[in-house]
This record gives sequence, C-alpha cells and structure tokens, in this order.
Amino acid sequence: MIYIVLFLLSFALTYFIKNYAIKKSLVAKVNERSSHTVPTPHGGGIAIAVTWFIGLSYLFFVGEISSSLYYALMFGVIISVVSYLDDLYELSPKLRLLTQACVALGGMWALGGLQVIDFGLFSIENQVVTNLFAFFMIIWFINLYNFLDGIDGYAGSEALFLGLAGFVLFGGAHFLVLVVSVLGFLVWNWHRAKIFMGDVGSTLLGYNVAIFTIYYANQDGVNLWVWIILFGLFWFDATLTLFRRYKNGEKLSQAHKKHAYQRLTQAGWPHDKVVLSSMGVNIVLFCSVYFLKSIWIAFLLALILLYGIIKFVDYKKAF
Repeated sequence: MIYIVLFLLSFALTYFIKNYAIKKSLVAKVNERSSHTVPTPHGGGIAIAVTWFIGLSYLFFVGEISSSLYYALMFGVIISVVSYLDDLYELSPKLRLLTQACVALGGMWALGGLQVIDFGLFSIENQVVTNLFAFFMIIWFINLYNFLDGIDGYAGSEALFLGLAGFVLFGGAHFLVLVVSVLGFLVWNWHRAKIFMGDVGSTLLGYNVAIFTIYYANQDGVNLWVWIILFGLFWFDATLTLFRRYKNGEKLSQAHKKHAYQRLTQAGWPHDKVVLSSMGVNIVLFCSVYFLKSIWIAFLLALILLYGIIKFVDYKKAF
C-alpha cells in the first residue's frame, strides 16, 4: 500500500510542479547542449526527492532500513536543495563542488567509509586509499549522472533499472521506494517529455547510486563490482567521453553534445529508441551479474559490450 501512495505522490507532485513551472516561466531553454527543441519546464526532480525522502523516513520509522544507510542517504537532502537553487540561479561551480564534497564526506561518515577494495587476486584495505577512492567516486557519480540527463526518460529509466536490479539482487524496501519515486515522475518525462528532472533530481540519483555501491561493498567486496557493472552504461560513457575530450585538447568546462546518447539523437534516433536500447543493454549487464559465477568474467564482458557500443555510436555519428 505504501508504494502505491508514494507513486501517486510522485505522480501528483510532478504534475503540480509542471504547471507551476509553466506559470512562472521556469523552463529549460534551448541551447547548444540541448537535445530538445522547445522550452520545457524543469525541476521535476523535486517530486522524486520529496517522495524519496518521505519513503525513506517511513522505512526508518518502521525499522525496514538500517540506520547507517538511512542517514547516509538522507545527506542527499543537502545536494537536492543546493541543486535546485542551482537550477534557479546558476550557482558557482566552486559552491556546487564544495557542497558535493561535504555531502560525500557526510555519506561516508554515516557508512563508516569504504572498508576494502577487492580486486580478486588482492585487496586494498588501507583506509586512506579506500576512502579517497570512495570520496572521488561519490563526486564523480553525482556529476556524471547530471551529464547523462539530457534526453526524455534517459536518467529516470536508468534509476528505475538500478532500483529493480538492486531489489532483485539484494532485497531491501528502499529500492522499491526509489522505483516508485522515479516512476511517478517518469510518466510525465517519457517522450515527449512534459517536464525535465533538472539537477535537483539527477545529482540526487547519482549520489544514491554511489551510496548503494559503498554500503553493499562493505557487506561483500565483490558487490563493488556488481554496482560498477550495473551502472556501466552511464559511467563508461561519461568517463570515456571526458577522456576523449581531454585528449582532443577541448575545454572540459565547455558545454558539449558528445556523449553517446547525444550523438545517437544527432544521428536521427528518436529519444524513446535511445532509451529503450539502453534498457536492452542494461538487461544484458544485469544478466551477466545474475547468471555468471565469476564477477570478473562479468566485468570483462561488460567492458567489451560497452566499448562495442561506443564504436557503434562512433560509426553512426563521429565523435
């Protein structure tokens, strides 16, 4: 019953935010980085955030989520508020980065840091190294999720997939809360989108994925790689694109449209085709984790698949 209530809350909040944004002219204008052609309301991620935090708090009070995970995820309130202000007023990059760093430290404190990085043949247990890795991973996940939020339904469907995959693999009512929180928004964000998520939603989702990664990696070191594989479509595209732009001598702070999903839309693929194709890739990634006994074989196959996808996109639209 609680999940139906949360879905309806997310759905209704998104509807009211959409109408309010239209009334107040809070719309995402078309620019050189846009993949949309008409001004569209933004800030729909508020509905995701409000529903998510209400759902998490309910789980905490009924004892269905560990206190460490709850407190770590609740630090996301800070990133959501600051990101919404950034949506409205375009805050300075330094302020955004400082906020992300503080939230990353808060989340790591709540979880007790990252205990170990398991590489199969050897493990790194030095807490300075593991926590530096966790710190930068959180910040990178926050930002790359924001980078990959550019076409109708893409960021929302990725969160939907991760929530469902997390529930199947690990259980946990928090994953179902994530699913219904995103699903209520996604109804309005599907192609053609009537409202966009905005930074308030994308940065929160990226933070959540990082916290899940650390939390479950502390239970079993192999789980670090499980989440890296599940999240592979996003981090591989964002990381490789950043590296290729750096190698080309481009100014990294400059807006661009060179991510794989953006180049596919430039090649003529409609948004829904890109999103549905990405879900197909995600299903393959999930199956590799679920059915293969060796996480290292799954990781290798995931890298081969993701690199092959990039080469396919290069063929459709040059970098």
